[in-house]
Amino acid sequence: MQASPSDLTGRARLREAALRLFAERGFAATSARAVAAEAGLSPALVMHHFGSKEGLRAAVDEEVLARLGTALRELDPSGADLMMSLGEVSARMFGADPVLRGYLRRVLQEDSPASAALFGRLLEGARAELERLIATESGHTDADLEWAPFQMLCLIVGPLLLEPVMQPNLDRPMFDVQVLARRSVANQRLLRLGLFGAAPATSGDATDDLRAGAPDSATATRRAQPTVITDNEIPH
Repeated sequence: MQASPSDLTGRARLREAALRLFAERGFAATSARAVAAEAGLSPALVMHHFGSKEGLRAAVDEEVLARLGTALRELDPSGADLMMSLGEVSARMFGADPVLRGYLRRVLQEDSPASAALFGRLLEGARAELERLIATESGHTDADLEWAPFQMLCLIVGPLLLEPVMQPNLDRPMFDVQVLARRSVANQRLLRLGLFGAAPATSGDATDDLRAGAPDSATATRRAQPTVITDNEIPH
């Protein structure tokens, strides 16, 4: 639970006000003066505490990442089902909080160095959690370890980014608690089967080829050749 504004320091009040306004209006459309007014403080304090509006934004990003990191660190890696716990935390942090959801949507759609940097930090977290998952899932995975963290993030933040076009195709609010829980279970099943399930019957060499680079057509044709039955083996 977040502290009430009256319990926060001036710096924290400005940071929380910026989080709300950046989520609602976007970074470019929010002035430092508007943030100060939202916090009930002097505009001069924005410069005093953060140096610039960009510095304020960096502080907001750090706070968002800190909240996510705290929630993930509280998970017990020796628990009965780490993937389920990660799914529940991800659903809560990326979906249940409308302000955090709005902020991440705004930032990740900006196409700016700051948005790329924030995504990079989220990607680092996804890689770390993937390593934890692999360690608990018998220490082995056939997943492509370059792309698996991106895939995990797409499952988590995809609905957040695509909410305006996904919602009209759903019968219930997509961030309703029960809908979040169901989507989390579906994501866990997809990840478990995709990352740790049995390889499909058509994988084998083809999967290795995709990881190392696609083979030339002649090589692919040779691999696809059926077993040749000689004329003597054909029953007459």
